[in-house]
Amino acid sequence: MLKITQQRDAMSDSVSLMLEGKLAGPWVEELKMCWHQVAASPQKRRAVVDLTGVTFVDAAGKALLTRMCQEGARLHAIGCLNKCIVEEITKAGRASESEGTRKDKMQGN
Repeated sequence: MLKITQQRDAMSDSVSLMLEGKLAGPWVEELKMCWHQVAASPQKRRAVVDLTGVTFVDAAGKALLTRMCQEGARLHAIGCLNKCIVEEITKAGRASESEGTRKDKMQGN
């Protein structure tokens, strides 16, 4: 089970998705639908995904978090498991960005 709480902060013009439970199985699709609502909002707010209360993330959940991060979400985590997952996701994002830059340079762009 996964509890998703959406909180808007008018002061910082951001929206937080606070997750509690397991990001696995059918709950990945549930988070995906919430994310699409946030991302499609006409008020382009910064999005923060709070993984503090997450106890487990499966491969599909990690893939969704990766996609969300690539689309501008900032991941917040505490605890060894969640920090490790966030680090892997952000490190992979930086690696793919530098790979794209390297290819551009090789092609003369």
